[in-house]
Amino acid sequence: MDKLRLYVTEAYDELMHKVSWPTWVELQQSAVVVLVAAVIMAFIVLGMDIASKFGEDFTYDNDNGNPAIGKIGARANPCVRQKYRCDVI
Repeated sequence: MDKLRLYVTEAYDELMHKVSWPTWVELQQSAVVVLVAAVIMAFIVLGMDIASKFGEDFTYDNDNGNPAIGKIGARANPCVRQKYRCDVI
């Protein structure tokens, strides 16, 4: 029990007297840096999302309700070019 009490008192002493806490101005500056970094990362993820959606739309022809067959396959497959689904190709 003495070891636990010693640990708690030393931890309290270190947190209250030995740690250098940031000032309010430093805290605000750090918060702004984190906010700007988060916004930049959000735009990067948005760009990757838009690029992947463009790639998916370019690769797959899903606008007519048929199974996802690539646009090259859609040109070659007469069932995909029409507005009905063929069970046998």
